[in-house]
Amino acid sequence: MPAVRQSFLAAAVHFLQWNRDRIAICLQELTEEEVWLRPNEQSNSVGNQLLHLNGNIRQWILTGLGGKYDDRIRDAEFSATEGKSKEELYSALNATIAEAIGVVQTLDEATLTTVRPVQAFVHDGTFIVLHVVEHLSYHTGQIVFWTKQLRNKDLDLYGGVNLNQTN
Repeated sequence: MPAVRQSFLAAAVHFLQWNRDRIAICLQELTEEEVWLRPNEQSNSVGNQLLHLNGNIRQWILTGLGGKYDDRIRDAEFSATEGKSKEELYSALNATIAEAIGVVQTLDEATLTTVRPVQAFVHDGTFIVLHVVEHLSYHTGQIVFWTKQLRNKDLDLYGGVNLNQTN
């Protein structure tokens, strides 16, 4: 069983880093103004998405699994319309992801199987890690879509890997 745990945690770390790197590519493409641009009143800006991801990862991994104090104000993530620069937003998210990776890499089987409260829910550690990876991937996709919409270009997110290859 330890091999499954190690494989799961390694995959989680991989996707935390993978999504972080794709967000960085998008931010290189966007202007400061575009980071806070909303497609419409019912949608969020990239800036909102970055604040939200930072809050979610902090609450679910750093608090839920790492024991940190929960000081998240979720509504503020969505109500912001300006403020931090794209560099500040990315730096905060990058630091949070690095801290989350540090927590994830130390998780033992007992922590992964212990049920605990997080946000308004109760889940075990495996669910918490999977939720954060899935949630980050979901919002990364939204950031990629909005960046492509604004730039009308291929972002080359796979670095020339032949995705048509079959095995």
